[in-house]
Amino acid sequence: MSDNRHWLLVDDDESFLHVLQRSLARLDITAHTATTPEQALAKVTAPEIHRCVLDLNLAGASGLQLLPELRTARPDLEVVVLTGYGSIATAVEAMRRGAVNYLCKPVTAAQLVAAFEPLQDTPELRPEPPSVEEMEWEHIQRVLNEHQGNISATARALNMHRRTLQRKLQKHSRWRT
Repeated sequence: MSDNRHWLLVDDDESFLHVLQRSLARLDITAHTATTPEQALAKVTAPEIHRCVLDLNLAGASGLQLLPELRTARPDLEVVVLTGYGSIATAVEAMRRGAVNYLCKPVTAAQLVAAFEPLQDTPELRPEPPSVEEMEWEHIQRVLNEHQGNISATARALNMHRRTLQRKLQKHSRWRT
């Protein structure tokens, strides 16, 4: 059994890396960081690294393209892919390319640790994947935030009628309470 206390964190957002590195340190996990694919490939061969948290978007480079390269350099590497904009298609592709899990940001250190753990045999202990409605809601919220809460601009960006967007927002607020 390998020591899983050394991880490689690959993300182009240095502040996110440092926050995550400190959070993992509280869980007695040493996190090595890389902000570029080249740095990641250089660091992944360190003998103590067995787990990797890989961002999907690396300042123009693709985490999905880097994933098989990391796994070729380190066949026993366990990889969890992170993204700010999740989709079923990229989740499937990440798993096909060798990821053990796929999570949408924001995430906590505890969620990352859990993402590496094998699924339990008991169905009620398995993490529930987000529903299509939840993923749509998260996407709407991201776009709404990008447009500073402007419903009309958000509707245009989503290629959706403004009234349809308003109904979805109202329906979800009733559903959440």
